[in-house]
Amino acid sequence: MADRGFDLEGRLDTLKDHDLKRALSPVDRVAERGYFAEPSGGELPVLESAEALVFASNNYLGLTDDQRIQDAARQAAATVGTGAGASRLVTGDTMVHRDLERLLAEVKGTERALTFSSGYAANVGTITALEPDVVFSDELNHASIVDGCRLADADTVVYDHCDAASLRSALEERADAAARAGRDPTDESWLIVTDSVFSMDGTVAPLEEICDAAEAVGAWVMVDEAHATGLYADGGGVVQAEGLEDRIQIQMGTLSKALASQGGYVAGSADLIECMVNDARSFVFSTGLAPPAAAAASEALHVARHGDARERLWENVAHLRDGLETMGFDVWGDSQILPLVVGDREDAMALADGIRERDVVAPAIRPPTVPEGTSRLRVAPIATHDENDIIDCLEAFRAAGEEVGLL
Repeated sequence: MADRGFDLEGRLDTLKDHDLKRALSPVDRVAERGYFAEPSGGELPVLESAEALVFASNNYLGLTDDQRIQDAARQAAATVGTGAGASRLVTGDTMVHRDLERLLAEVKGTERALTFSSGYAANVGTITALEPDVVFSDELNHASIVDGCRLADADTVVYDHCDAASLRSALEERADAAARAGRDPTDESWLIVTDSVFSMDGTVAPLEEICDAAEAVGAWVMVDEAHATGLYADGGGVVQAEGLEDRIQIQMGTLSKALASQGGYVAGSADLIECMVNDARSFVFSTGLAPPAAAAASEALHVARHGDARERLWENVAHLRDGLETMGFDVWGDSQILPLVVGDREDAMALADGIRERDVVAPAIRPPTVPEGTSRLRVAPIATHDENDIIDCLEAFRAAGEEVGLL
């Protein structure tokens, strides 16, 4: 009988042949330092004896082991429960969810906000629920945006990364094509989608110019603030830093990065949120966010707004960037994410191995995750790294860079 299954062994062999097979390497805690285990497949992992500094986490404000956030999660578990138990539309809607959504709307300057089980679910659910005819998408947008466009069956027009002129050209070309075909382009719904901070390049989208382009043709703008939420003005994102709340129709973000929890959110008008509640399949058909996660995110958002973690983060970013560039490394980006671009895949992996041998963790990112010739180490300090941690990181990069021949 023919085997109509799947050649999993062949797939894995192909990944190995192209040096693309990845493996899990658990750590004992999510913080600025920890004990890691060697990749162990399905076996019980054994933690290494040496503690390593973590410079690869999205825990930007270092709040995952903050006592206040942990206490909020414990209290929610004790009073509300460990899980929502059902979709929010059934019995999974709690006051903990409503409190978090109220705070998110306040920070984002919108009428309402809605939480999802993940940032991926928030992007996919929102784009598919809107059912846009055309999506104009930055070429480096997150995979969840790409998949949302596919599932929405929208015509997707990709414009050059962080290039408002390319976006304007794409908008004009679409309008011209519609006119040549005898269609009225105003009959189509147009959505422009961009990350605000791009996770692999550390670049920041030119949001004001994007809004200008959108308003010229009546398009809506959706901004993914996953890597910005909590880090900018009043605990908001780039949208808040640039005062663009009234010009951007949809703000999306995650609770799992600077806010030290799990889940995603969408913020916008009351009508937008009502549509998401009723039409976003990833919301309707998912169990509600776990109450401890919602409570942890609420407390983290409060700490981000009113504490000094944001200032400490940006001080560490400036110190680390200055040190790496002074050594001669090529550091891209304009945000808290510092892509140290090496170029050659093997050199990047050797550099990552070199700093790991010196108890610093910042894995190599290589094609196809990033374009050929731009292999890099994605370096991300967090607020709870102290000055000695930054110095130790810089010393590890200097020694490993000299060893590999990059300095």
